[in-house]
Amino acid sequence: MKQESVKIKSSDKIKRKMVKAILEKEFPIGSNLPSERELAVEFGVGRPTIREALQQLIRDGWIKGNKGLPATVNDFWQTGNLTTLEHIIEHHDSVPDEFVVYLLEVRASLSPSYVKDAIMHNQPKAVALLAYLDQLIDEAESYAHFDWQLQKGLVRLSPNPVYLLILNSFNSFYLGMAKQYFSEEQHRITSRQYYNELLQAALKGESEKAGELARRTMVESINLWKNRKF
Repeated sequence: MKQESVKIKSSDKIKRKMVKAILEKEFPIGSNLPSERELAVEFGVGRPTIREALQQLIRDGWIKGNKGLPATVNDFWQTGNLTTLEHIIEHHDSVPDEFVVYLLEVRASLSPSYVKDAIMHNQPKAVALLAYLDQLIDEAESYAHFDWQLQKGLVRLSPNPVYLLILNSFNSFYLGMAKQYFSEEQHRITSRQYYNELLQAALKGESEKAGELARRTMVESINLWKNRKF
C-alpha cells in the first residue's frame, strides 16, 4: 500500500511538470511527446509511472494517446474542461497575461447573475457580507481577502451551485492577482465605491440594480487591469 501511494505521488508530480511544459510551449500544441522510455529516463522513474501520468493527461484533455506511437499534445482550449482550467491557474506563473484578462471576462459575465441571485434569494445574508465594510483596511492584502470572501460568499447565496464550482477553480490564483490589482490606490477607491453602492442596493433589496453594478464594475476592473502600471 505504501509503495502504491509513492507511485501515485510520483505520477502526479510528473503530470504537473508536463502540464507546465505544455503551457510554456516546450511541448507545443500538435507536437509529439517523447516516448515513454525517453520520459522515464528524463524523470528518473519507471515506465509504469510515466504511463500513469500520461493516462492522467489524456483523461484531462492535455494529450491524445496514439497506439504504438508517442502521444500528441492537444489543443487544450478545445478539448479541456474545468480540471484543465484548474491546472492552468495552478501554473499561473506560466500563464500569458491575456489569459488573466480572459478569466476576468468570465467573472464579468458571471458576477451580475450571482450577485443578483444572492440578493434576490438571500437578502439578509448578502447584506451581512458587507456589514463590516467600515473595517476594511486601506491596503492591497486586506482588499484582496475581502473581495475574494465577498465573491465566494455571494456565489454561495446563489441557488445555482455551478457558479461556486467555477469560482473554486480560481482559488490558487485569485489572491495573488488581486493583491497586484489592489496595490494601486485608484483600484481600491473604485472597489470601495462599488462595495458601498452594492451595500445600499442590498439593503433595499434592489437585486437588478446590484447585478448591473457588478457588471459595470467588473468591466471597469478589466480596463484598469489592462492599463495597470505595475
